[in-house]
Amino acid sequence: MHAHARYFVPIALLVGIAGCATRPPAESAARHDLIVRNGIVYDGSGGPAQRVDIAIDGDRISAVLPRGTRAEARIELDARDRAVAPGFINVLSWANESLIADPRSLSDIHQGVTLEIFGEGWSMGPLNDAMKADALKQQGDIRYAIEWTTLGDYLDWLQGRGISTNVASFVGATTVRIHELGEDDVTPDADALARMQDLVRDAMADGALGVGASLIYPPAVFAKTDELVALASAAAESGGGYVAHMRSEADRLPAALDETIAIGRATGRHTEVYHLKAAGQRNWPKMAEAIARIDAARAGGVDIGANMYAYTAGATGLTVALPPWVQAGGHDAMIARLKDPATRRRVIAEMKQPSDAWENLRLLAGDDARVLFIGFRNKALKPLTGKTLAKVTRQRGTSPEDTIIDLIIEDDSRIDVAYFLMSEDNVELGLSQAWTSLGSDAESSAPEGVFLGSSTHPRAYGNVARFLGHYVRERRLMPLDEAVYRLTGLPASNWKLRERGCLAVGCHADVVIFDPDTIADHSTYETPMRFATGVSDVIVNGVPVLRDGEHTGARPGQVVRGPGWRGWRPTPSSDQ
Repeated sequence: MHAHARYFVPIALLVGIAGCATRPPAESAARHDLIVRNGIVYDGSGGPAQRVDIAIDGDRISAVLPRGTRAEARIELDARDRAVAPGFINVLSWANESLIADPRSLSDIHQGVTLEIFGEGWSMGPLNDAMKADALKQQGDIRYAIEWTTLGDYLDWLQGRGISTNVASFVGATTVRIHELGEDDVTPDADALARMQDLVRDAMADGALGVGASLIYPPAVFAKTDELVALASAAAESGGGYVAHMRSEADRLPAALDETIAIGRATGRHTEVYHLKAAGQRNWPKMAEAIARIDAARAGGVDIGANMYAYTAGATGLTVALPPWVQAGGHDAMIARLKDPATRRRVIAEMKQPSDAWENLRLLAGDDARVLFIGFRNKALKPLTGKTLAKVTRQRGTSPEDTIIDLIIEDDSRIDVAYFLMSEDNVELGLSQAWTSLGSDAESSAPEGVFLGSSTHPRAYGNVARFLGHYVRERRLMPLDEAVYRLTGLPASNWKLRERGCLAVGCHADVVIFDPDTIADHSTYETPMRFATGVSDVIVNGVPVLRDGEHTGARPGQVVRGPGWRGWRPTPSSDQ
């Protein structure tokens, strides 16, 4: 039995209860808001599937019924022997802005995702006036007013607008650092660090799940381990965890993992590695070593795991091809330095040389043909979308380093890029680990409107479907009951998501109906904006959002709060 089973009563027991103690008399039938009939139910625990019906009243599951139980409902969905599972949890989502532009969350809803978790390093709060001004200046295709200050304010604001998926968030260690220290390479004194901890405590009280870090990007790269321990410890006081895009996923992967394990050991709370990988061909053998270190830490009592996306390319900014020092002080300071001829010459020299001092993903890709442009802000540069750095360099007749710098200056942004870094064998190895959950590391997009201004990584449209279709059905990395657990019960247990990720009485009614034999991703790097298929119906908080593959327009999404939320009302199932 998986460790998180304490969160709800197993279906087998509920079926027995429903069949013996609570079955309605033959002459009457219970009346419910919604019933999912004739499905093969995977309850999120990792246990075997059951042929039962799921009854929903309001936003909760009210009964788990043996097939044939007399019951009626206002809405009845016939699953027709397809899989019925808890709604899937995207543990690394960048839908924090895309949901503002399109609250339907189409690319994820079509894969059965019902919860988007934000906060990889940056979060939508806490913000001060300077941060708001900078955020407005850096907005790309998606434009919006910033009508909030704290992370809790943002989450409430988003729910108030109406969204189709549930949302949750970590508080970003980078955001907290910028709030108190700005973007320079500085170390907080005791007073500043105390204020940063208080910001974390406030975010936890607002419902944050813990602290999220992203340590290859300035200014987070300037944070020392003791700063991270202090922030993670502040979250741990109320049950929050720590998750990190580590300092290195490449040459210094073992040392970076040791730091993450040490933070988890110091806090005693769940700790996780964002998008576990070994980047760059020379580092591919380190994936097995990283997994062995995680297993050893777990055996030693550290609650640590990882999440992944099911692809061999990552995606981030072109600015990761620049040394961190040139980015200190923020975007405008970086642009000013790059325009200085002497500084530019120094930057170019460092861009050409492999270094263990920073993570140069462009060199780790091994070839500029493996660096793909997917998003510009400047309309004049948007025709370069979908082209490789090698091709653009040839077109411009400039060196790769000059091309990179020129484009960053011209676009006045970080520029979104996909880097082909990982091996397929390592993707399978990572996904095979029992402690690995799934995160797209992408927005939830739509093949229309503002989203057509840029491209995207195929993981935005296919991460879950690729996992279930290619890796579970075709590659047979694990049985379906375990795969569903990885998408539901595992992240719910890791991050203390009460009554989520489960199909049992009292659980929130987040439900997905899909065909395990046909679910598939269709998104490619060339044509990424193609919906996955195989998911027929999605229910969020008891409301159908996808019916027979079509979005209903419903927006029943709720904010999912973490363990420190000041608004919790203790219940027998609450767990700290």
